[in-house]
Amino acid sequence: MSESNGTADAGPFAEQQRLFKLLSQDTRHLIIQELLGHPAHLMSLAELEYMVGKSQAAIKDQVETLIEAGILAQYTYEPSKGKRDLPSQFYGFTTRGVEILYDYKYLRGVPIARALYENTRKTEKVERHEAAPRPTLPTAVVEALTFDEPDLE
Repeated sequence: MSESNGTADAGPFAEQQRLFKLLSQDTRHLIIQELLGHPAHLMSLAELEYMVGKSQAAIKDQVETLIEAGILAQYTYEPSKGKRDLPSQFYGFTTRGVEILYDYKYLRGVPIARALYENTRKTEKVERHEAAPRPTLPTAVVEALTFDEPDLE
């Protein structure tokens, strides 16, 4: 008999089950999809709010959960700090995050997520945030999220 007090080993699939639950929650799943589709894979809270369709408080709560899990990180673009019209805080994937997304086959959907993102009508504020300068993601993250766009000529 195994212990059920939570401190006993939960078995070989406990981590996979935990990650599956983490990735499959609706709002977190949408946040991940939107970040995969964004051209820079870094989004401000206002961009996420618009694209996900949830309140900033709900998004912030789920983003913090993804940060605690090591999937996302908050990145700061220092030159935009203190500027009213430009965001300085962005959310994007970590190296561990893209490794997890690769393992769970999320990265195969990057081209589709990009097409959906690009074909979504955006407000002036969201377009301004989308065009804002951003910090640089780690090289491993950029490489994992890069795909060859087909030539349409």
